[in-house]
Amino acid sequence: MRLALGLLLALSTFAQPAVARKAPREGYRTAGQCDGYPRVSLTTPPRLCVGLVATGVGFPRGLAVIGTDLYVADLASRTPGRGRILRFANLGRGAPVVVLSGLNQPNGLAAGASGKLYVGEVGRIIRFDPRAADPRATVIEVMTGLPKDGRHDVTAFTLAPDGGMVVNVGSYSDNCERENGSVPNPNARCPEQLTRPPRGSLIRIPPGASLPMAAADAEVLATGLRNAMAFAWLPDGKLMVASNGRDNIDSVDPKLSDETLPHDLLLAVEKGANYGWPYCFDANRPSPEYPRYGCSRMRRPALLLSPHAAPLGMIRYTGTKLPGLTGKLLLAYHGYRARGHRIVAITTGSGGIVSGGEVDIVSGWTRAAGIRPQGFPSALLELPDGSVLIAEDQNRGLLRLSAS
Repeated sequence: MRLALGLLLALSTFAQPAVARKAPREGYRTAGQCDGYPRVSLTTPPRLCVGLVATGVGFPRGLAVIGTDLYVADLASRTPGRGRILRFANLGRGAPVVVLSGLNQPNGLAAGASGKLYVGEVGRIIRFDPRAADPRATVIEVMTGLPKDGRHDVTAFTLAPDGGMVVNVGSYSDNCERENGSVPNPNARCPEQLTRPPRGSLIRIPPGASLPMAAADAEVLATGLRNAMAFAWLPDGKLMVASNGRDNIDSVDPKLSDETLPHDLLLAVEKGANYGWPYCFDANRPSPEYPRYGCSRMRRPALLLSPHAAPLGMIRYTGTKLPGLTGKLLLAYHGYRARGHRIVAITTGSGGIVSGGEVDIVSGWTRAAGIRPQGFPSALLELPDGSVLIAEDQNRGLLRLSAS
C-alpha cells in the first residue's frame, strides 16, 4: 500500500491538463489486494479482480507496451495541441514521464515490431522512437489528410499482421443529416461517402508503402461503418471491428426507441464490403431516413452488440492468467447508458463466426458514494504477465484486471 500511495501522490502532482473534465468528486476507494495492487470495488466473475494502478493520468486512451515500458496516449480532454504520450516504467509501477507532447488529440497507439510507437492524432498518424534521446527528432508522418472535422474525427487504427495498417475514417454526422439538422435526401447518396477518403469507412496502408501516404490515396477496405473505433485480429487473419451505431433514431421515427435502438455492431471485415451506414442499421434494417433502401445487399454484422454501448477498445485475449477468457474477444464499452461502462467477453471462431453473446467481465461502474465513481473504460491492453490493463478516462485512471 505504501508503494501505491507514493505513486498516487506522484501522479497527482504530475498530470494537470490545461482544459479537462472536472475532476470526479471522489476517486476509487480501495480495500485489500488484487494481485499486488489495491483492489477496487468492481464486479467480476469469480477468481478475477480489478486493481488500481494509477490515477491522474491525463485523459487516457491508447495503450501500448514495449519491453517493460508502458505507454499511454493522453487525449487531454480533446484539447488541440495539448495531447501527450506518457511512459510508465516497470509496466505501470514507475512514475510517469512525458515522452512526446504538443500532440493534437492522440487516441490510437500501437507498438511496431521495430520498437517504434505509432500514434493516431486528429488529421494524421505518426511514428517515432520513444527510447531515443530526442523522441521528437525521430517523428515521421505515416498518414496525412485524415479528417479534422465532424462528430468523429478522433483517429483509431490497427497494425496488420502483414505489416500494413487499417485506419478508421469516422463519419462527419450522426446519420447523414444536413447542416441544419434536417433529414437527408432519401433518393441520393450520402455526400459524406463521396469524399476521398469516404467518411464512415476503413482504409488501408499496404506493407512496404512509401510514407507518408495521403488518406485520399489509400485503398478503401470497407464502407458503411459509422465509427469503427475498436479492432482485433483473429489467428486466421480475420479482422474484427466494433463500430458505434447512430443516435436519435426516434427523432426521425418516433415509433423507434432510442433506448433500445440501434445496436452497436461487431463486424468480421471483408474487403469491399458495405455494412450499411447511413442507409441501414442493426441486421440490415432500413434507416427511417432511407425507408426504401435495399438493405438486403449490405453485409450483415457478426453480432448485434448492446445499444449505445460505444465500444472504444477491443483485444483478443491470448494469455492463460484470466480463467475462462483465453481466445475470447474483450471489449471496452465506454457508453454512459445502461449497457455501457463495462467490459464484456465474446467467443469467436474462425472467420469471425460468433457463438453466444456478450458476457460481462467487469461491470459496476455506477457511482457509489465512498466506494467508486462513475467510470468509462476506453482501452484495453494485454500485459506480458497475462493481466489486462484498462484505461478509464472519466477518472483519469489505469486499472488492471487479474486473477484474484
